[in-house]
This record gives sequence, structure tokens and C-alpha cells, in this order.
Amino acid sequence: EYAAAVAAAVRRMRDGEFDKVVLARTLELTAPDEPDLPAMLSRLARRDPGGYTFALPSGGGRTLVGASPELLVARRGALLTANPLAGSAPRSADLAEDVRRAVALLESPKDLHEHAVVVDAVRRALEPLCGRLQVPERPTLVRTAAMWHLSTTVTGEVTDPAVTALDLACALHPTPAVCGTPTDAARAVIAASEPFDRGAYTGMVGWQDADGDGEWVVTIRCAEAEGRTLRLFAGAGVVADSSPQAETAETAAKFRTFLDAVGAAL
Repeated sequence: EYAAAVAAAVRRMRDGEFDKVVLARTLELTAPDEPDLPAMLSRLARRDPGGYTFALPSGGGRTLVGASPELLVARRGALLTANPLAGSAPRSADLAEDVRRAVALLESPKDLHEHAVVVDAVRRALEPLCGRLQVPERPTLVRTAAMWHLSTTVTGEVTDPAVTALDLACALHPTPAVCGTPTDAARAVIAASEPFDRGAYTGMVGWQDADGDGEWVVTIRCAEAEGRTLRLFAGAGVVADSSPQAETAETAAKFRTFLDAVGAAL
């Protein structure tokens, strides 16, 4: 079903209807007992110490827990940092194969295009708010325990001191890294293609102080806990050159972050 949705989106993009869409799927796990969420968060933090670990109520007695690799935006005084991630490859336990996958990702025309779409959107959103904005020409690689990602660190200086970290986050969200482009067209495709409500998945979580400084991250690599059930979310960016099989494999690899934290297997 997921691969079929990706294939349908690819056909529409090749017909010129839109440029990119992020399609997600879910995986539900039911345990004999309610999961130990603090222990789960500790395992997530140990597994990906460079990530942003979070837990927050998501309504109806549910809790969203996750370890996001993606900083949406941070503000410290006039300085801002955004770190969009787009374009991914599963890691390998074999060192030589892991390196090969990383190099292939950094040279992949499909993934570089997918990443450029996101970076361009971030630039357009932030330029009106900044007197100076630095955007590297090419992405670098970042890694989690399960994935390689193309990454660009955008930095700038906010012109108006009244513009807070939350203002910046709202100006950016949703980026094409979690929705698509054009945004309205991608939202319509997501609504028609995904047989579930994303809820807080692909939203944002963070903090802000009284001075307007703060940090906001994208709620990905996460799961929703309710009683004995864990509902895992994973998505992949789909462009005209995407392969349904490759995007399905990418989402399976992203599930591994949580599956490893709860001691389950896919």
C-alpha cells in the first residue's frame, strides 16, 4: 500500500502536478504491559546522543516520544541556526558498505535534488527576517545509529529583535522535508494518500525563554504511546526520480530507531 502510494505520487510529479511530497506510514506494536517510557527515552538518548530526545502529551492520554535528528531552528540573541535534513540512506553494520552508502548518498542526483528543494525553501522563509544569511552551496553528511542524512547548516542574523525563536519556527514550518512543495499541493496528496492522522508527527517541539531565545526541532523519528500500544511513524521524501521500493526500505530503516529502543524487530 505504501509503495503504491509512492508510485502514484511519482507518476503525478512526472506529469508536473507538484515537485515533492513526503509520504509516511505507521507501524503499531502491542506489548503485554505498558512501555516504560523513561527507560525508552534513555535508550534513545544513548543510541543517538547527538539527537533531540523528547516526550510530550499529544492528547487523549497519549504521549509522543522521540529522538529527532533535525533542528528546525534555534535563536540565541540575534543569531539563528537552522539545520534541514533531506535525502537519506540506511546505514550498514558492515563498515565498508556503510562508507559506500554514505558516499553514494553524497553523490546521488535524486537525493541532492530532494535536499536542494528543502534548503531553497528554508532560504526563502528566512531571508525576509535576516540581514545576513549564510547557506552553504553543498550539503554534508550527518549520521544517526540507523541512517545517513544530507545536512545543511544555515546561519544568519535576525534583523528585528522582536522576532522570537517561535516566530522563526512558524515561518519555516512545514518545510518540504516533512510536507513537500508546493506546500498546498503536497498537503492534499498527503491527505489523500495516508490512511491515518499524523497528529503531532512532523510537527515541532521545543522551548523559548522570556528573551525570545529558544530551540525547536521537528517531531520525526518518534512514536505515540497509548496504554500497551506504540504507534511508530516514518516518512520519506518522494520526488520524480524516487523508487517505491527504495522509499519503502528507507521508512523501514527509520523505524529501526524505535524498534531497537524497545527491543523489537521489523
